[in-house]
Amino acid sequence: MCFHGLALNVEGASRAAFYQLGHSSPIKTQLRSYRKSQFPAIFRVSQRPNRVFVRMASGGGQEFPPQKQDAQPGKEHAMDPTPQFTNPDYKPSNKLQGKVAVVTGGDSGIGRAVCHIFVIEGATVAFTYVKAHEDKDANDTLQMLKKHKTADAKDPIAIPVDLGFDENCKRVVDEVVNAFGRIDILVNNAAEQYECSSVEEIDEQRLERVFRTNIFSYFFMTRHALKHMKEGSSIINTTSVNAYKGNSKLLDYTATKGAIVAFIRGLALQLASRGIRVNGVAPGPIWTPLIPASFKEEEVANFGKQVPMQRAGQPVEVAPSYVFLACNHCSSYITGQVLHPNGGVIVNG
Repeated sequence: MCFHGLALNVEGASRAAFYQLGHSSPIKTQLRSYRKSQFPAIFRVSQRPNRVFVRMASGGGQEFPPQKQDAQPGKEHAMDPTPQFTNPDYKPSNKLQGKVAVVTGGDSGIGRAVCHIFVIEGATVAFTYVKAHEDKDANDTLQMLKKHKTADAKDPIAIPVDLGFDENCKRVVDEVVNAFGRIDILVNNAAEQYECSSVEEIDEQRLERVFRTNIFSYFFMTRHALKHMKEGSSIINTTSVNAYKGNSKLLDYTATKGAIVAFIRGLALQLASRGIRVNGVAPGPIWTPLIPASFKEEEVANFGKQVPMQRAGQPVEVAPSYVFLACNHCSSYITGQVLHPNGGVIVNG
């Protein structure tokens, strides 16, 4: 990274002593100003009554209010603070103009951020959500997408569905194709997770439920969508940092995320000859509705502090990874790979 205009100009011991007395170095001041101008989302402060949440590059200081939601997959509108899914400083450049994208679990969290960034990049978007549990989030997302879509894109659609079953996934694909004629980008993103302290707590019913949502749906959506995808299309699967480092409290969830990594690699090899790229994104601790719906209040309050950057990420910080992988101009020679927006966790994967 080049910091233009930041010239080192410190003369003599007296100036060094001046800084040692606690005064700010002009170099540090200029560097902070440069970083703030180039990476405003990192320094932005979002305020709520009686609370200020400071987005920092690193160094700790972040803490969420203790909170708990009683049902999966969680509600974004009930979170405090609500996750950041847009960045007013992001400059779209028609990377996905004319494309048709399907995003599962697109009503909230990372899915909502991906839907938003796709529409401002020119895509026509369809997303799925869980009926009754996520109606408000889905409607809020749908209205937001309609407001921000580009002029040549078609109106977005929201599809309520339980993705854990093959026939339901086929219905989603059929509805999208009937509306838009094809699928260019498939983002498999829907997920659920539950804490446990021992494998003995995970019964057959729960194991099947988690695997149906988190990995069965990826197979089902992909096998039906492929009939309507051509050379140059892209499939992007959401896995997790937990697939690489393990997580003793999310054992069944972690197992599905490991399966997704293997799915990415195998499917990429299978579809390379058809010119369809398959990649993944493995987020670290991101502030989404899954968090208050999964963890105890005190765990939520300290969520994300364990990574090197000492804070949770926001969905808006993950979404550009999906644009990069979806855009042939950016990633035409990349398949079978996983991006790692995880706050600095080294995974060597």
